[in-house]
Amino acid sequence: MGWSIGFDGDWNRDIGYGVPAVCDHPKCDAKIDRGLSYVCGGDPYGGDKGCGLYFCGDHLAGDPERCERCLAGQPPFNPKPDVDEWLEWKLNDESWADWRRTHPEAVEKIRERVS
Repeated sequence: MGWSIGFDGDWNRDIGYGVPAVCDHPKCDAKIDRGLSYVCGGDPYGGDKGCGLYFCGDHLAGDPERCERCLAGQPPFNPKPDVDEWLEWKLNDESWADWRRTHPEAVEKIRERVS
């Protein structure tokens, strides 16, 4: 199994190194992806020690790497929304055609956001 694209039901969003994103730290807009190298906790969905959000290298520390809130035992940050680049891909790439057919309400929400 690869980690290019998956889905995190805890945060209700696409994940994987094939998903472009920005750092989930509220004061950062660094471009990253939602692959394992950026996940708080170092394991899929954050493992046992992280929140499962995604951060640039400036906002992860420790072993396993975690965000400042997880290191301090605080509730997680709010996740940032998907970037337009990813939403456009889901709306237009042939590989997402079946998903578009089976998720018309989600497609409509995406169209409203990127139009």
